[in-house]
Amino acid sequence: MIENRHPIPRGAFHSFAQFSTAQLPILKHAFVLLLIAMGKILGVVNQKGGVGKTTTAINLAASLAIEGLKILLVDCDPQANASSGLGFQRDDNRHSIYDVLMGDASAEQVILPTQLELLWLLPGSKNLTGANLELAAASDRAGRLRQALLPVQASYDLVILDCPPALDLLTLNALVASNSLLVPMQAEYFALEGISELISNLERVRSAFNPTVTIEGVLLTMYDDRTNLAQQVTETLREYFRDRLYRTVIPRNVRLAEAPSHGKPVVLYDPRSKGTEAYFELAGEYLARNGIESPRAKQRKAAGALHPEKLDKSVRFWPYS
Repeated sequence: MIENRHPIPRGAFHSFAQFSTAQLPILKHAFVLLLIAMGKILGVVNQKGGVGKTTTAINLAASLAIEGLKILLVDCDPQANASSGLGFQRDDNRHSIYDVLMGDASAEQVILPTQLELLWLLPGSKNLTGANLELAAASDRAGRLRQALLPVQASYDLVILDCPPALDLLTLNALVASNSLLVPMQAEYFALEGISELISNLERVRSAFNPTVTIEGVLLTMYDDRTNLAQQVTETLREYFRDRLYRTVIPRNVRLAEAPSHGKPVVLYDPRSKGTEAYFELAGEYLARNGIESPRAKQRKAAGALHPEKLDKSVRFWPYS
């Protein structure tokens, strides 16, 4: 399961930084995986906070919904930022994923529609903080989320899990439920150290609970390519993850930071911002990697065949198309 690679050249980082890709285990499939395209569960995970997990979960979900896919976003974080970022303020009387995990409600009863026609939310709650303690003694504590999502999973093209910034029972449930993982991270040295721990824990989850879960991709967020460190970290990640490192990068963008305070994904807050463009590009790359042609893409192709003179090939995504 573990294979070493050569360390990065001396001096690739500052003189005090000794990180090497040789410190990381290589995730290999335990056996040949069947391609799971529709009804797939994608966990957005990183135990480090402030790396853009929730921003990515919200805006990737919104972008895919606008591309015509039916998406369920599950807010697994006690902070419930994915819920507020879609316009749902905290409400102690509203059922949440906590009630689903505790067996007090079904996922179907708790799911809420959002401002986007094809995007639904299974909201989070501050009560999830206590779920770690309440689930600790349960015999099925690691598989509660997977079992809860089984009745609704097939109703959606993709289920996206927004995970908390911790390696606790909530994150364990997300890892056990997921078919694959998207790991957002900043192009910073400490992010490289953190991902080693994440991969180590993922190997343990594969051994004990979910042998098919794997890292689908690593996404660089809050990216500033003007710094040497960002470029060096990118090179290191590409050396290790190879094609699992997404070509798309998410830049630092004021509109992305402002959108959650308005309870909207950035595509609704500012459709022509760089943040919107970046997440539509990510959605396109995700679909291409999974061999999925979205309904919107089929419509664009059909329209282009009818009126080729009107097709601008330099423009790929709504709202520009």
